[in-house]
Amino acid sequence: MDGFINLLKPIGPTSFQAVSSVKRITGEKKAGHTGTLDPGAAGVLPICLGKATKLASLLTETKKIYRAEITFGMVTDTQDVQGKVLERSRANVSRREIEGLLREFRGKQMQTPPMYSAVKHRGKRLYQLAREGLEVERRPRTIEVYSIELVDYFPPDRAIIQVECSKGTYIRTLCHDIGARAGCGAVMSCLVRLYTGGFSLDNAVTIEELEFHAQRGTLQSLVLPMDYPLQDMPEVLIKEDSLRFALNGNPLFKHNIQQRIGDLKNGQRVRLYYRHIMLGIGIFDGGGQVPCIRIQKLLTDARSTEDIIKQV
Repeated sequence: MDGFINLLKPIGPTSFQAVSSVKRITGEKKAGHTGTLDPGAAGVLPICLGKATKLASLLTETKKIYRAEITFGMVTDTQDVQGKVLERSRANVSRREIEGLLREFRGKQMQTPPMYSAVKHRGKRLYQLAREGLEVERRPRTIEVYSIELVDYFPPDRAIIQVECSKGTYIRTLCHDIGARAGCGAVMSCLVRLYTGGFSLDNAVTIEELEFHAQRGTLQSLVLPMDYPLQDMPEVLIKEDSLRFALNGNPLFKHNIQQRIGDLKNGQRVRLYYRHIMLGIGIFDGGGQVPCIRIQKLLTDARSTEDIIKQV
């Protein structure tokens, strides 16, 4: 089974447990997710199945959209409401004050990962060290908040915000930093991921829906094709007499494909097809004397023209 399940992860299970549930239901041994979602968070968790696991690293690079509840007047060791309370203070922030604070957090910035995170320090996860009562120095990382808006306000101390951000952004830490800037502290009290890597909440499915369709033999109807999250990449069609050349991982030149290679931008990723079969991902290299498309990932196990043609 090759493709994606756009899973709606509930609050509670870890991302690893969610993947295990999908593997059990689908019977697919090879599966993985495209970016961790904390146990205390819900929302979109795309699961790669079969050959689609080769695309996981590409999908983690894309923007994310979250909706979070922030509660002012509290600081915890995990930066969310599940953690140990370290400080409490009176919070009475106005809508106007919150909107002003959010404007300060737009754009590129440095963010220090929280101790309760999956970031590794000398081969060990930070959350493992945190559970041992240890705290180590973390190197700040560059993130970008493309937009951050106030969705709703519940005086005197709660607000709903929506954040569109780059990979590697911790919303818990963002809420913590907003609270620090407000002077009263804050924690993330709820989080839902609305979008990641081409997958949105609109067509996400639950574990219960997967089990329902598995029992009726209609599970395949919920599996999205491998090119589903890649629609922003141009489609490149490989000529039949160049299939063997491509399957061996060779660069593709203008005489190997059916489009004008000049329509592509240098460094641009493209989807490689023979007719309707997606063979892999390439990168356009227009920097040399002879522009070409270099194979980045082959998604097919076929190693001959005949194998591919049989699938058409």
